[in-house]
Amino acid sequence: MNAVPSQDSTPIAEHWRAYGPLDLHPILMRAMEAFNEQGYHGTSVRDIAGRVGVTVPTLYYHYANKQALLATLLETSIKDVLDRCRAAAREAGDDPLARFCGMVESIVLYMAHRRQLAFLDTEIRSLEPENRARYVALRDYLEHMLLDTVETGRAEGVFTTPIPADAVRSVLVMCQGVANWFRDEGPLTAEEVAERHVLLSLGTVGHPDAVTGDLPLGFSRIPASRGPAPRGAR
Repeated sequence: MNAVPSQDSTPIAEHWRAYGPLDLHPILMRAMEAFNEQGYHGTSVRDIAGRVGVTVPTLYYHYANKQALLATLLETSIKDVLDRCRAAAREAGDDPLARFCGMVESIVLYMAHRRQLAFLDTEIRSLEPENRARYVALRDYLEHMLLDTVETGRAEGVFTTPIPADAVRSVLVMCQGVANWFRDEGPLTAEEVAERHVLLSLGTVGHPDAVTGDLPLGFSRIPASRGPAPRGAR
């Protein structure tokens, strides 16, 4: 099975900034909650079945084992990120600056709006080799999308980083970290967090607007001081 999604066969996501309630099978929803609360290895199939209100054999009828639950959750998450990131890139067109900003925004919005799913990335160590390889291939695909855009921007004089691969990895780590600390009740909305991360990411890849705080593509200007750090940070 080819783990890298085809741009031709993957359905076009609804608008990449739009988020409704998380729609998962009840077994997956309870498994996600249990893994986040107790960790993969601290959660038993019996525990998940009890949370759902079904018997263990009923759970096994839907999913072969606990590993299948984790692999399904992680692949569901990364594929949604990819769909939204590709949609943002298509909307931006060929301009590398617009594409980079759109992709970073889409990733951060996902981490904020789907943080329970996104946080499960910490359990990649618990995947069995075949499942891990498939998930890593999808995650690498996301990294390559950003890297290709940054390389194009470097060639056009838009970005100046001398180490594009390292810069892109840093951007992804920073964006993925939002799932660890963002809270709906915090002082910043998901959109405001995304705006700030676009600015930080532009600095990482060496765009001059990162110094002045002037964001392209309709973003507002970010003042030098905008209040305390998010209270949701742990």
